[in-house]
Order: sequence, then C-alpha cells, then structure tokens
Amino acid sequence: MGDKLEFMRQELATLREEKRFINIRVMGSAADAWMVVDGKRVLNFCTNNYLGLANHPALKDAAIKAVDEWGAGPAAVRTIAGTQALHVELERRLAEFKGVEASLFVQSGFCANQAAIPPLVGREDVVFSDRLNHASIIDGCRLARAKIVVFEHRDPADLEAKIKEHLPNYRRGLMITDGVFSMDGDVAPLDKLYEVAEQYGVLTMVDDAHGEGVLGQGRGIVHHFGLQGKFDVEIGTLSKAFGVLGGVIAGRQVTVDYIRQKARPNLFSSATTPADTAACLAAVDILERSTELVDRLWANTEYFKKGMKELGFDTGKTQTPIVPVMLGEVGLAKEFSAKLFEEGIFAMALGFPTVPTGQARIRVMNTAAHSQEDLDFGLATFEKVGKTLKVI
Repeated sequence: MGDKLEFMRQELATLREEKRFINIRVMGSAADAWMVVDGKRVLNFCTNNYLGLANHPALKDAAIKAVDEWGAGPAAVRTIAGTQALHVELERRLAEFKGVEASLFVQSGFCANQAAIPPLVGREDVVFSDRLNHASIIDGCRLARAKIVVFEHRDPADLEAKIKEHLPNYRRGLMITDGVFSMDGDVAPLDKLYEVAEQYGVLTMVDDAHGEGVLGQGRGIVHHFGLQGKFDVEIGTLSKAFGVLGGVIAGRQVTVDYIRQKARPNLFSSATTPADTAACLAAVDILERSTELVDRLWANTEYFKKGMKELGFDTGKTQTPIVPVMLGEVGLAKEFSAKLFEEGIFAMALGFPTVPTGQARIRVMNTAAHSQEDLDFGLATFEKVGKTLKVI
C-alpha cells in the first residue's frame, strides 16, 4: 500500500512553491493599535478591531465580573441548560440597538449564517447570492441544499433578471448579500436590492459583519440606508467592531422564534461564555452612549486613504475603513508584507483563494485606536517599502 498521506504532502509542497502557503504569525499581546507579533512590537493594521474595544477597560472589567458571578462557562447548549440571564439581556439589547423586534445570540458570525440559512430554505427553494459573498454565507447555502443562483456583484438589475428566470421554478426565494464586502471594502446597494426582492416576494437577508459599529452611526448598514425593521434577517458579529466574540441573528419576532427552534448551532453547540456575553453587553453600552469612537474611526479612515492616494497607491473601490492596497501578484504582496513587518508594520498579504488570482493585496484595517502619529508612521512606511519594491 502507498502512503495514504502523500496527497497532503504534495498539496502543501504546491502551496509553498506557488507562494500560497499561509504562515501564521503569533500575537504576543492584546489586540490594540500597537501589538507584539512574533516577539516584535509593531503597528497593527491587521485586526478587525474597528473601534478599539478589544482591549477596552470597560469590556475587560465586565468579563472579569461575569466570571466571578457566572463561572467560566455554561456547560450546556442554549436549549437545554445553557441560556443564562446574560444571554437574554444581550439579545434584548441587541434588538433594541438594531431597531428590530428580536435577536438570537450565537457562537460566532460564521455560525450565525450556518444557523439562519438552512431553516429558511431547503431543496425546494432558491437562494440569490452576491458573487462576492463571504464564505460563511456560501457554506450556509450549501448546508441548506437549496439551489444557489449567483447574481453579479452589487447589481440589482442582474438580481432582478435572475429572480425572474429562476423563482417560478421554486417554492420560495431568499436574497442574501454582505453589507460591507471584507476584501474590497465596498458597500452593497442595500436599498435597491431590497426593492427588487420585495417586488417579487423574496425573503431578504444581509450579513453586516463589517458594517456594525462602522456604518449608520455604528448601528450598521440597515440603519445607513434607513431600512431598520424591514429586512427579514440581519446577521451580525460581535467579534469585529464590538471587540469580543459571537454572532447575532436579528429581525421580526416570528422570524427569530422560527430560527431559534431550528438552528443547529443553537440546538447542538454549547452557549457562549459569561465573560464573552458580558463583554458584548459592555460594548453595546459604549455604542449607545456616544458615537465618539465611530467618528474617530471615520476621521482616521479618511486621513489614511487621502495619504495613500497622494502617495500613488491603488486602494481599489473601498467605501469603508477597509483599505485594500492592490498589488496584483501574490509573491509581490507577500514580499511587501514582509518588508512592512521589518519596518514595524503588521499588515498581512491576501491572495488566492481569499481574493481572485491576480488581485493580491495588502489589506489595511483602520481603527479608532490609531492616533494621527500612528497613521503618519504607517504612511511613511508604506511609502518607503513602495519605493523599494517599485510599486510607486
């Protein structure tokens, strides 16, 4: 018999040869504007800590107090013995924050899509999905075993054409789009997509992972477009702008009740810890009190974008604090990232399959935690490396 693991060795060798092998850096400190990464103190342009809450004293205090009162974990799934008063309170507060009737808190944003999609559609149904939707949406659709019809990126006209062509052949339809697309930083035309879906009686769902805490004065893309309470399902995450962990499924009471009864991550996976849940509540408190952090995030974003454009970098189609620095080939992107790290900047290269072949980039994540001095250092370093590698 041959070596049954040989296919793994060959694939790993191919990944290394094509410079697609992912070398995982190790964090040596809390997520903040500056971090220790692989033993080196560097300016952090890599995490999704948009509002700087991941290391915020109020969130840490809330987590510590929750552990003292509630213990380390619930040790059960939500539907048996894992629903604590903290979960119920967070769901109430998140629904209020998002301007909807109800919400369900689950283990992660990825889990939220896997939890919400299969109860809504099955073999007899069709999903209309934006071409650049996140992997968690794609996987959720595959689990549902519904027909998946892809419409062109941010294209309401193509969505309508696909609905006209396919919907008559199925029991019901579901339109799903990311709110903010994580690789390019562009925003879905949510109002126009909603109009098309409603016209044909198609269920509507938006994944607002990169919009919550960022758009709509921090309340997300649905608020940004004035559509609060209208989308059938809003998916969110508490692991980015909120700085903690967990996902949220929000919408009308009947929709959330229905998903709660059928969502497999809710039925078969243990509930989130008291520390995480309490820290999420503390983050909601901060966002409800003031838009100061959101305002600072956007001020930093505009400052950095302006500086990068003046230097001559291609920052793609971004409309948000996500700033892709387009470089093309993955080898160049990885070399650029390595030289940035040598100079004190942590900004990872992204290539295929995360982004299409030939569209490799450095993705810069702006945050409210950065000072203007941090951003100036970042711009100067990008200029130095860009000139060294003859990118600018």
